[in-house]
Order: sequence, then C-alpha cells, then structure tokens
Amino acid sequence: MSVANQNLKYLRKLRGWTQEEFSRKLRIKRSLLGAYEEERAEPRIDVLEVVCDIFKLTLDELLRKDLSEQKGNYLAKRRAMKLAMGRPDIPFVPVKAAAGYLAGYEDPEFLDELNTFTLPMLTGGNYRAFEIVGDSMLPTPSGSVIVGEKMEKLDDVKNNIPCIVVSRNEGIVYKRIQKSGRQKNKLTLVSDNPVFHPYTIHVDEILEMWKAQVVISRTNPQNRWDMSQLATVVSDLQNQVSTLKKKMN
Repeated sequence: MSVANQNLKYLRKLRGWTQEEFSRKLRIKRSLLGAYEEERAEPRIDVLEVVCDIFKLTLDELLRKDLSEQKGNYLAKRRAMKLAMGRPDIPFVPVKAAAGYLAGYEDPEFLDELNTFTLPMLTGGNYRAFEIVGDSMLPTPSGSVIVGEKMEKLDDVKNNIPCIVVSRNEGIVYKRIQKSGRQKNKLTLVSDNPVFHPYTIHVDEILEMWKAQVVISRTNPQNRWDMSQLATVVSDLQNQVSTLKKKMN
C-alpha cells in the first residue's frame, strides 16, 4: 500500500469515522474512498488537499511520511498548535461520547480527538468538560456542561463539593460528595434534587474525579419550580425524615 493510501485509512480510523462519513467530508463517493484505501486507485491531489485542511498537514507529510509510525509527532504537533493559541484547551466530553470515554479516558489519541474550548477565568490546572443529562442536580438543568478540575487524590475531596465522578459501574455522573469517617473505602453521592436518593460507591470503582469549577447552561426564563414540583419535593423529604426516625428508634 502506498504511503498516501495508508495515511488516508489511518487518519479516518484515528477520528473514528466510517468510510461513508469520511467520504462525505472529502466530497467523494464511498466506493472511491474504498478504492483509495485498498490501493486500487491513487488519491487525486484535490482530495489530498482537503485531507490536509482537515488534519492540518502538508502535502509533503501526507505523501511521504507514514503517519501511523509517527503518532507521537503528529499528536504532539496538534497539541503544540492548541497551546500556541494561549490558554490550554479544555477537552469536551458530550453525552454521545460518554461510553467511549470510559474506555479511552487515558488514551492520548482518544482525548486528542475530542472538541476543545477555552475559558478566560481558568488558567493552569488540568480541566475537562462533561455534558450532563437528567434532573438529579436541579436547579442545574439537564444539558448543562460542567467544567471540572482534576482531583488527583481522593483525600483532597471535601464534603459537599460537587464533582464529576467517572466510575466503572455508574459511568459519568455529576453529584455532591460525602465522605464517611467510618467507611473510608466508600463515598456517598448526593443529588441536589432531593427527589433522588443518595447512594454509595466503592472507591476502587472510581476511575476519575473532577471538582466542578464552572457550569455552562442555556438561559431559560421558564425553567423554574412549579407548585406541584415543590409539593413532591416536600413530600419526599417528609418520607425520608420519617424513615430516619424509625431507624433511630
């Protein structure tokens, strides 16, 4: 296989695109891309120029260098370009990428392909952004983006701090953390919405923890509690108090 044909296939797989998805970006038929990847045809220069624009490469790199053998250099080049823009970029993990994140959270190639953004109020540190869904952390609405700073040690986590918790069994969740003096190997995850009951998780299940620093959400003047919601919350709290009293007695 020629270098250019091999690089097309490598770059497509690096982004996780199907041939159909990549061919649309290149504005060619899927069958033609297949012919390129299988070395049944030589890629046209105009197609290679589009590839260079997408991946920020030169034609010389695409035609002469085996990028699959220079992963470190290629990825390092992209990261250097991002850092040259000023503040370090914040990788964004959307809901649709959550399953892949559990497998690739330590994979530099996976992380490098995530969309990124910067925030003027955050400098230094190791940050990551996660999209959350559901009503468990109301008034933070579903669809909000939580920007968190990496917590390197569980000992640094303080009670009632909201965090993104990445774990093997629960996936990616946004909760407040409660530590127990009796059970140091477990954490209690608490929702801001009292309708959702707290639950415990073993520390060995935790892959990562990100302390919430910024919440990004859409403006919605209609997003407020109504009387039926408040009545439900009050009723649930009363039930929880009754249950606790029975346990104490």
